[in-house]
Amino acid sequence: METQKTRFSCHSCNREVELPLGEPPCEALKGWLTVSLWKGSGSVEHCNFCSFGCLKSWVDSRVPEIPEIFLEPFKEDES
Repeated sequence: METQKTRFSCHSCNREVELPLGEPPCEALKGWLTVSLWKGSGSVEHCNFCSFGCLKSWVDSRVPEIPEIFLEPFKEDES
């Protein structure tokens, strides 16, 4: 008979870790980062990341870029 396991995956790179059902997640996620994302009243999504690099990639993908036209006045004069 196969033992049931809980799987956690990195929200950025999809790396997975498993732990036996009933074991505390802190054992499998040691060294990982977890972000709680409030979705609304009483609704929270927990996002797990295997490294700071993966967390940064995930955050960067959600931050809107500033259009180049708005950055033009701040560029140094090349003359």
